Amino acid sequence: MLKSEIVNNYYKKLNGDYIAIKKSYINEEPFPNIELKNFFNEEFLNKVLSEFPDLSQKKSENYNNKNEIKFANNDYNNFSLNIKSIFNYLNSEEFILFLQSITSIKEKLIPDKNLNGGGLHEIKRGGLLKIHTDFNRHPTMELDRRLNVLIYLNKDWEESYGGHLQLWDKDMKYCKKKYLPKFNSMVVFGTTDFSNHGHPDALTCPDDRSRKSIATYYYSNGRPKEEIINRQLKNRTNFKDREGFLNETNKNDESLKDFFRKFNLYQSLKKIEKKFFRTGKSKRDRENK
Repeated sequence: MLKSEIVNNYYKKLNGDYIAIKKSYINEEPFPNIELKNFFNEEFLNKVLSEFPDLSQKKSENYNNKNEIKFANNDYNNFSLNIKSIFNYLNSEEFILFLQSITSIKEKLIPDKNLNGGGLHEIKRGGLLKIHTDFNRHPTMELDRRLNVLIYLNKDWEESYGGHLQLWDKDMKYCKKKYLPKFNSMVVFGTTDFSNHGHPDALTCPDDRSRKSIATYYYSNGRPKEEIINRQLKNRTNFKDREGFLNETNKNDESLKDFFRKFNLYQSLKKIEKKFFRTGKSKRDRENK
């Protein structure tokens, strides 16, 4: 049951009765997903928005390549008071139990307080994020990535600006669902090797606007086997071309490494490396510090 003061009263008044939300989430195409509008108290979220920094001017990760043009910051210790508060809530037992209920995931969900790949995201005019599937394992813990939660902070966002979150079918032929990144819209969707998503077309908002969002990811110890293609393949973000858009993404050829990943010795060495030599951050996070 939701009790936090930062949650909209509508959701608190449901008193834990999430049958309609659960049904919508499970039955949505092209994979389980749902948009929850006005989930947070508007006054609180206005404070979060007012504290959201210009990530291009703050020490942040700057991605500028064929696959993604965006800024990201997951440095929790340097977040402002209300931004810390929303992440604290998103990692709280109350919110995780809510996610557990609406998604019907059987395995216990575990938050990532290091915000690997998550945190604050900002995309400016001309920016994009090509369609992709996410890495399916935590970079340092032996946990399976199960859920993405995205919260949008964009007031008076017009259709013409673009930046819709697009959800594509398994074969990358059709966009089955898209969400405009409006203020106080929260999108929850399952993370598998088939959950193709992104916003592949360059943002066309005015120069003084940007697409702002908050991202958190959730894990479990174990998952249904049918959600991944092959556990031995490289655990990475996998960018994909849309039907009719040949070579719109860069793809890393790791066929040689994939060959060695089939052997137990390789897997054992990787486990040792994760346990003793990694810092709790993903490789991409470490490289961009």
